[in-house]
Amino acid sequence: MSEVPILKETTRSTGREALRNNITAAMALAGAVRSTLGPLGQDKLLIDDEGRTMVTNDGVTVLESAKVEHPVANMLINASTTQDRIARDGTTSAVLLSAELLQNAWELVLQGVHPSAIARGYRHAEEACRNHFENLVIKATEKHMLAAATTSLSGKIHQAMQHHLAALAVQAAKAVVEQRPTGPLADPTRVKILTQTGGSMTDSSLVTGLVLAKKRVSDRMPKQMPSGKIALVDGGLERRELMSNVKLNVSSTGVLESFRQKEKTVLLEQINHLVDLGVTLLACKEGIDDDLHAALTDAGIQAYRRVSRSDLDLLARGTNATLNHDVKGLTASDLGVFIQSSNERWNGVMHWIVETEEGGATFIAKGSTNETVGEVERCFADALGVACQLLEEPALLPGGGATQIALARHLRRFAEGFAGREQLAVEAFADALEIIPRTLAQNAGLDPLDTLLQTVAKQTTDGGKNAHFIGLNVEKKRPADMVEDGVVEPLRITRQVLAGATEAALSVLRIDDVLWAKKDPAAPEIPEED
Repeated sequence: MSEVPILKETTRSTGREALRNNITAAMALAGAVRSTLGPLGQDKLLIDDEGRTMVTNDGVTVLESAKVEHPVANMLINASTTQDRIARDGTTSAVLLSAELLQNAWELVLQGVHPSAIARGYRHAEEACRNHFENLVIKATEKHMLAAATTSLSGKIHQAMQHHLAALAVQAAKAVVEQRPTGPLADPTRVKILTQTGGSMTDSSLVTGLVLAKKRVSDRMPKQMPSGKIALVDGGLERRELMSNVKLNVSSTGVLESFRQKEKTVLLEQINHLVDLGVTLLACKEGIDDDLHAALTDAGIQAYRRVSRSDLDLLARGTNATLNHDVKGLTASDLGVFIQSSNERWNGVMHWIVETEEGGATFIAKGSTNETVGEVERCFADALGVACQLLEEPALLPGGGATQIALARHLRRFAEGFAGREQLAVEAFADALEIIPRTLAQNAGLDPLDTLLQTVAKQTTDGGKNAHFIGLNVEKKRPADMVEDGVVEPLRITRQVLAGATEAALSVLRIDDVLWAKKDPAAPEIPEED
């Protein structure tokens, strides 16, 4: 019986050919962001389909903005996106490490080592690294926290702005930290970011509390409110509209007037309900009827309408209030407490500032252009994520490639305990870790190999308990004590880089068959007739 071609509409590559193609795609992706790593990394100019431009040094921004079709490249981009979501930094390192792990695995495959043996060795190496972290970690102080936030901004903006944004990020993280039974929790989403075009980047500031570009519904309402109770309504104070299939026949003007008065009476009853509960501040997702402005003012209630759901959620978390669908359903337990509510005009726009007991902060990002403001916003978000991590887990590792070199040295000793081919994979993992200091040196204009050897020798000959602090200081262009120089990064970042890069590399190594479905030819465009 002859074979029936069941995959006749599919292009197929198997075995080494499939692995080689996948690794080539991974190396090409890593090459696109390699030059952005480190404080002396280069920027990328991104241009979208509509001609809009963006200049950035953020690896995940570059990768997510690129149009990538190869599935393996998309797998690495997903790993980078996960790194950004969990750790807020280390996205470029994750891509470089995963690509280098694949490149080293390919060298072993050419020597006859099966991908399964390589995968087992990589798993052992990752576990050894995680177990060795406890020997490298240092406890974070407030000074170290500021240094780590500054390190996360290295190469993204100029040095003066790095310190400014790092200080604001640490201050914002402290404003939103909560003490839970399981430990401190610092949620960066509780920090609202407002963007304003105009001025310089150094004009960016932090306001304790929530700031919204909103004005009170009536200028007669108090401009400032002292401490009181706040009600949050996931609706509005408006007249209800009739159903689309309902017709109302009015026989006289008196009937219509009484109908309108009844509607107003129902709305006034809701305001009386707010007064009985002691509400002095009201925020609604939808509108507030114009006829109620005077009644709210007379009741001493400061009211805001058309507040977005996301802002209502932030208000609820800051004031410990509960969102309710209508005013009638509000109870005393649904109300929150605020410290002060005020209104200020910034650059011709009225802003509402709410100070809350549970903490909260608003970052005002400023810059001369929209592109500059966008970069300030992204940089602050990165620094804020690092600061929040350190409040939750105050553990740091030395930067400048010092941790990767120390882990590589440990792995080479660890590999000696394997009698099988996994030993080669563990050594390949150690070699891959050194891609970080080599790339840092290359981006700083130094010889990657010579600089790496000097740093390794410095760590080895130092011999002290802090030998693993020695890394590459690209500003001094020589090995130095990274902790002393203030170049540190959270443990969570490096831990996630190792986990994400290893998992991405192993996912690619397990692929030995790639099936590409043939695409139908696109219909040719018909030229328009003159």
